[in-house]
Amino acid sequence: MTGDHYFSTEPATSADRRTVVFSVDGSDYALTSSAGVFSADRLDPGTAVLLRKAELPGPGTGGVLLDLGCGYGPVTCVLASRAGTATVWAVDVNARARELTGENARQLGLADRVRVAAPDEVPDDLTVDQLWSNPPIRVGKEELHGMLRRWLPRLAPDGVAWLVVARHLGGDSLQRWLVESGWRVERHASQKGYRVLRVTR
Repeated sequence: MTGDHYFSTEPATSADRRTVVFSVDGSDYALTSSAGVFSADRLDPGTAVLLRKAELPGPGTGGVLLDLGCGYGPVTCVLASRAGTATVWAVDVNARARELTGENARQLGLADRVRVAAPDEVPDDLTVDQLWSNPPIRVGKEELHGMLRRWLPRLAPDGVAWLVVARHLGGDSLQRWLVESGWRVERHASQKGYRVLRVTR
């Protein structure tokens, strides 16, 4: 056993690569995953609900999209493959996750529009049109709130954030906190115990 978590910066667990296969809106994906990253063996159920219930970008979507906590890149790859002219930033503290996201983007021919970065590598002046996240609830409330306080203000004036949170892990209390913090929050969908929140200014 190791002390690794998916939010470890440098997982010590041996890589043990595997393939995760899933479908989104009629398109099939086969991405390389590995031990030491979030939901290494399957598309996480919360991420699956997010991709099923949020409003996915269409072919004409441009601008800048950000996948916060990208893991091995399922949301990044779906966004980049659907939004043909958008730039997608894939951000994660986990170095192995970033490496896998870059590899998966290259395999799908998306690398020219995907920017993989650690949080501190993202330009301070970057404004995003859409922010997508299955945020790491298990890091604790203070760290989670700090992460959202850091990234949500990057939304463009008419930008939108899509978040998915398990109800039993505090989805409703997170919604209340966001509203109290001055954000407009709509509970866009609920499925399988998850809330999909649409957050705007």
